[in-house]
Amino acid sequence: MKAAELREMSDEQLTLTLKETTENLFRLKIKAQTEKLEAPTELAKHRRLAARIQTVQRQRELKPSATAAAK
Repeated sequence: MKAAELREMSDEQLTLTLKETTENLFRLKIKAQTEKLEAPTELAKHRRLAARIQTVQRQRELKPSATAAAK
C-alpha cells in the first residue's frame, strides 16, 4: 500500500489498518522465531506499512497546528 493511498483513508480506517498490520507483524515475528517463514520479506513489508501509517497520522496531527502558527 502506497502513502498516497493511505492519505486518502479516513482516520478510522488508518487506525484499523495500523492495528491489523501490527497484529500481523506480531504473528510473523512469532512464526519466524518458531519456524522458517515462507516469505521472510513479509516482516519488512509490514514494518514499513506500519511506519507509513504512523507517518500519515503524525502529519495529520501537525497540520492543524502548522496552519494556526501561520496565522
